[in-house]
Amino acid sequence: MKFINIGFGNMVADIRIVAIASPESAPIKRLVQDARDAGRVIDVSCGRRTRAVIVTDSDHIILSAIQSETIASRLHGENSPGDDISEDTDTEKDTGNDKDA
Repeated sequence: MKFINIGFGNMVADIRIVAIASPESAPIKRLVQDARDAGRVIDVSCGRRTRAVIVTDSDHIILSAIQSETIASRLHGENSPGDDISEDTDTEKDTGNDKDA
């Protein structure tokens, strides 16, 4: 099992994904609205426009601001332009310049 970045640091397990769809069609809009009414929507778009609707095996619907093609390419292990896989901003390199010594 691996986790797929679906935007803004949010991840979903690849084995839980059933479908990735565009939010533009009427059936997908109905699916999202029905899930919203049932409390099964997870919105990780951070206030941005929804560009992908991810359906999981638990019937949860995940709304993402990342395009469905980008998520699909990440699912297949391909790196899309703009992917920040090596985003290590919390680690500091030891330069050997200790001012306290």
